[in-house]
Amino acid sequence: MSENSDSLVSPKASDSGLHIQLHPLILLTISDHITRHAARCQQGPIVGALLGQQNGREVTLEHAFECLVTEGPNEEAQLPDSWFAERVQQFKDVHKAPALDLVGWWSTSPPTGPNASHLPIHRLILEKHNESAVFLAFHPGEVAGASSKGGKLPLTIYESVYEGGENANTNTMQVDSEEHPPPTLSIKFRELPYSVETGEAEMIGIDTVARTARNAAIYPSTTSRDPSQTSKAKQSSKEPQQQQQQQQQTTEPSDLLSPEEEELIASLNTRLNAIRTLESRISLIKSYVSSISSSPSTPPPTTTLSHPILRNINACLSHLALLTPPANSALTRETLAQANDVHLVALLGQLSHSISHMRELGKRTAILNNARRTMAAAARKSGPSGLGGGGGSGGGVDLQMRMAGLQGRYGGGGAGEEMLYSGRLGAGGDGF
Repeated sequence: MSENSDSLVSPKASDSGLHIQLHPLILLTISDHITRHAARCQQGPIVGALLGQQNGREVTLEHAFECLVTEGPNEEAQLPDSWFAERVQQFKDVHKAPALDLVGWWSTSPPTGPNASHLPIHRLILEKHNESAVFLAFHPGEVAGASSKGGKLPLTIYESVYEGGENANTNTMQVDSEEHPPPTLSIKFRELPYSVETGEAEMIGIDTVARTARNAAIYPSTTSRDPSQTSKAKQSSKEPQQQQQQQQQTTEPSDLLSPEEEELIASLNTRLNAIRTLESRISLIKSYVSSISSSPSTPPPTTTLSHPILRNINACLSHLALLTPPANSALTRETLAQANDVHLVALLGQLSHSISHMRELGKRTAILNNARRTMAAAARKSGPSGLGGGGGSGGGVDLQMRMAGLQGRYGGGGAGEEMLYSGRLGAGGDGF
């Protein structure tokens, strides 16, 4: 809208008791509308309608949509009446549970507040749609400095009231015969308090938008070539063109983030915002305590002493011991004892496993030693028997028969066993 310096903000504070609950979906819609308007280099005002509910003194702003703006006979911004009424009815048909209604409108304005350029649209909405419509003024000039102001949103919500002009404020006495004009009433805007309310569906949507927005990247457009260069490139072979394309692909920046990097950035941003908020609150507490403290070297304090605030500060300080327990506390000792028990159980398990392996090894060693002793005893018995060379052969009959029997038991029997037995027996006969 026009940056007119004639602000229509009333110097009086609001006495209606209205409280606005602003939903983040309104902010996303406003941001999207302004971004597209600037990217397309469009001219004219930016106007949108606000849908919500009004329950007593509570007004919720839940949805918004952009409006078609036309130019009136006096070059003022206007809304097409039939188009606007049809559009509002369409949104009412969509949002029936809970039922939403037109509760106001929004537009851009300077930080000083709305001016005369906002009155035509506001009067139209007051007369034909909602007598208590609110106006949300978005301040684009304060977007850059919003982070430096403690996260304050660059917007203000107003209600409209009719206030008397200068004639109504004059207290001069007039004679009955004198004619004086009646007091004039004009629309003034009074600022309303608001708070940000978020639903479960909005939290999921905002988290998705925040994650995908960090993955956006803008690549510079390729430079245009002259016609002479284009003709030369066509005459050249395809191999240099392929090499150039490969070089361009390798030199293009890769600014896309992986899901793990996006989660890490989101976590770091959350912690950074929490630390900044904590730092600002601590500095505020320090400044308040220093302003009420008195000493002989400092002038008397000018800040009013508030005992509830001091009690809250004392409660916060008493909670620090619970958040950061000392090193020699009972909780630390109990945690250390549980950790030692876990490690001891693990060591006992490893020890029992090693003992079972050692028992298995001992069994196998005993079996092997028994087999060796049996073979040694059999060798000693077969050594001195027989009467010479033939006796040695005859003495080995018993041992060979035992070995042949073992081979037959474990799958080595058959014709080979019979041949070995008959051969050894014949050799033993020669010994006799």
